[in-house]
Amino acid sequence: MSTDVLFNPSDEHRMLRDMVAAFTRDEVEPQAELHDREQTLNRPLFAKLGDLGLLGITVAVDDGGAGMDAVAAVIAHHEISKSDPGFCLAYLAHSMLFVNNFYHCSDASQRARYLPKVLSGEWIGGMGMTEPGYGTDVLGMTTVAVDRGSHYVLDGTKTYITNGPDGYCFLVYAKVEGKLTSFLVDRTCPGFSTSGAIHKMGMRASTMSELVMDSCEVPKENVLGGVGNGLTHMMRNLEIERLTLAAMSLGIADRCMDIMVRHAESRVAFAQPLNRFGQIQRYIGESYAKTEAMRCLIYQVARTVGPESRSRLGSDAAKLFAAPAGKEVADAAMQVMGGSGYCTEYPVERLFRDAKLLEIGGGTIESHQKNITKDLTKQVCG
Repeated sequence: MSTDVLFNPSDEHRMLRDMVAAFTRDEVEPQAELHDREQTLNRPLFAKLGDLGLLGITVAVDDGGAGMDAVAAVIAHHEISKSDPGFCLAYLAHSMLFVNNFYHCSDASQRARYLPKVLSGEWIGGMGMTEPGYGTDVLGMTTVAVDRGSHYVLDGTKTYITNGPDGYCFLVYAKVEGKLTSFLVDRTCPGFSTSGAIHKMGMRASTMSELVMDSCEVPKENVLGGVGNGLTHMMRNLEIERLTLAAMSLGIADRCMDIMVRHAESRVAFAQPLNRFGQIQRYIGESYAKTEAMRCLIYQVARTVGPESRSRLGSDAAKLFAAPAGKEVADAAMQVMGGSGYCTEYPVERLFRDAKLLEIGGGTIESHQKNITKDLTKQVCG
């Protein structure tokens, strides 16, 4: 298999990459530093993702989407993260955590009400799973929904929710008589609110807050896929979420590699370029090997993931390897650049801060280690 077939399986994938790369270069890159500093989501730029068809990248064409696959989703997140991982995280929370998940567990009526506005970017979406007392232990969540006849009443708080301050609609997990269930909760629901913005070390171009359900009234028609099916929805969506998060690590590594190589050639010390020194060559060489290994693993696994095909082992492995590797490459770039890499004048400082979140969000690296051990034990030992 040629590398081009692996990374761009079709002409459509190649054209998508070219389009997203150009958009990232021309429109995402110029605004990245400002929105990181201001800790704000660039709403007008986000709407342009809708104009490009990226907000429904995995939604069928007949329903207004791009009709593409997990490889396409990886391509989009990979390219955007080369310039602005924070903005890309807002895109991921909308397009993967809300739109992709919603699309595959909704009915025609629900799609008609929500899809047009989330695909255009008029409404920004997100997903509510993590709680103040429960993160990786999702089954321990305490948000409950009680049947009140014409509607459900939800009580509970979700925290660290990307797009919380800017979002209009959220896919929220709650328990109905102990059964994990998916609900559509939006700002028209009485009793729903969001906290003030939670400020972060990195990924600052996406916003984050709590979602608060205080006797929140949610119509019966906002139950997704029936009572008790929330765990199935969650597990199916986690795979593409983890792949696209891994693709963000790859985008960070690619950009840091480019910066590191250019700096090592142009910066002179002791009358010769930095790249003539063995210590610098080690940073560059090892970073390149990690980046290329990330690329091959992520894109190979992406070919195996879809609504009807599962690859938890592969998606966990991709994110487990890519998240630390992306951070390590950013760290190496900063070390090669020395004092200038540590300053906010250059993007490596921002990329290094952004990279850390990917070891935590969408599943901690410890959760991936646990899942891989469990799945391999079952596979090998029966």
